[in-house]
Amino acid sequence: MEYKIFGNDLPAVSVRLNAGESLYTQSGGMAWMDEGIQMSTNMKGGLMKGIGRMFSGESLFMATYTSSKPSAEIVFASTFPGKILDLEVDARKEYICQKSAFLCGTQGISLGVEFTKRFSAGAFGGEGFILQRISGQGIVFLEAAGSVVRRELMPGEVIKVDTGNVVAFESGVRYEVEMVKGFKNILFGGEGLFLTRLVGPGTVWLQTITMQNFAGRIAPFIPMSSN
Repeated sequence: MEYKIFGNDLPAVSVRLNAGESLYTQSGGMAWMDEGIQMSTNMKGGLMKGIGRMFSGESLFMATYTSSKPSAEIVFASTFPGKILDLEVDARKEYICQKSAFLCGTQGISLGVEFTKRFSAGAFGGEGFILQRISGQGIVFLEAAGSVVRRELMPGEVIKVDTGNVVAFESGVRYEVEMVKGFKNILFGGEGLFLTRLVGPGTVWLQTITMQNFAGRIAPFIPMSSN
């Protein structure tokens, strides 16, 4: 399998599959493909895993694309302006990412749901409550909003992030949600009640745009239906 990520602010990934190789994505994630690639739709991993994916922002059903000939191209496009990350996954490298970050992955990739350890914080922390866990063996492609910054955290090093700006982090990074301190900060700071606290060691990927802020900016310009 060979792949190439192309495009600037509206990227896509082109994957060339050899005969018998497969990729899967959520329903509707494919942009175009060569003849000779077959699609099959199923609840990959069974009903319970499918329901877990729904909690993390993905579809109950996933679409698997398998090539029957060499070097057949299939393209998956990002659903919003930003970047596409390609990450290798194996027994030593698993990732936790924001819900709806999964774009597509090779057949050996497992997509599950991850919850914050503190329900009370997660319930009020917005995106911080339900996350996605990427495990298995293969390559996964994630989509991020805006520009992406990669941070390498040393053991015990801490970075505090608005929950919506976290794209992904290695599973060895400790993830916590803490309440913003100060009455005036909570009421007038504009950052919400909670921040995400990431503790190293491990790699963290951050995005410059949150989907909530992006949606909030364009919402006033969306025409309202007269019905």
